[in-house]
Amino acid sequence: MGGSVQSGVPIKPVGDRAVPQGVGVARPKALVVRGGWEGHRPVEATELFIPFLEQNDYEVRVEESTEVYADAAEMARTDLVVQCVTMSEITAEELAGLRAAVEAGTGFTGWHGGIADSFRASSDYLHLVGGQFVTHPGKEPCERQGGQEDNYLPYTVTITELGREHPITAGVEDFELTTEQYWVLHDDLVDVLATTTHPTRPWHPWHRPVTCPAIWTRRWGAGKIVVTTPGHSLDVLAHPAVRAVITRGMSWATRTASES
Repeated sequence: MGGSVQSGVPIKPVGDRAVPQGVGVARPKALVVRGGWEGHRPVEATELFIPFLEQNDYEVRVEESTEVYADAAEMARTDLVVQCVTMSEITAEELAGLRAAVEAGTGFTGWHGGIADSFRASSDYLHLVGGQFVTHPGKEPCERQGGQEDNYLPYTVTITELGREHPITAGVEDFELTTEQYWVLHDDLVDVLATTTHPTRPWHPWHRPVTCPAIWTRRWGAGKIVVTTPGHSLDVLAHPAVRAVITRGMSWATRTASES
């Protein structure tokens, strides 16, 4: 399992995409791209969110590799990309296709390593997303047993002032998780909706607390990007606040008819 979560007050599914009804209204097209490291269970994780897309009248296509990014015609038709590909590799043609699509208005979103730890060898991908996972600090060495749980620590996701007003995180209170706490490097083009702070501990080499983005958005050309760093395991993805942020992020990032 991926650690424990503390739910607090349930989060209503605010931010579900309002789908206009009527003749001639095109359904938004969502592309779910999954793969990479199996430890993040990309199939099971994305299956948690495909029903949300279908219930909100998205036309959903699922791909098990990034090859589709090189298909310019398909990417031009795509209003939202949901990516869950940890580590792995991407070709120059595929990355160019993804970047061009986002710049033209395709939304791009994901969670945890599926978007913040993808394609480590690609600086151009990092430039697109604006933040990169570098570590998740571990427990005291004497408590480690050699499994993923060695990196499960209790931490708080703190909503920023911007986040309290943003449609993705408005109404979401600060929440607690016990799971991997991502430390990310980032640039100033990200709009930070929530942060997390890594404290100083005797067995870690840093000497003061370090605050990192936990949830951020990024404008890239006409496109919108949303990164949510919690999401290591299925139980974390089921946490009411985490799920609300991810689904609202899908709705917010999706290209709308007025943006086409």
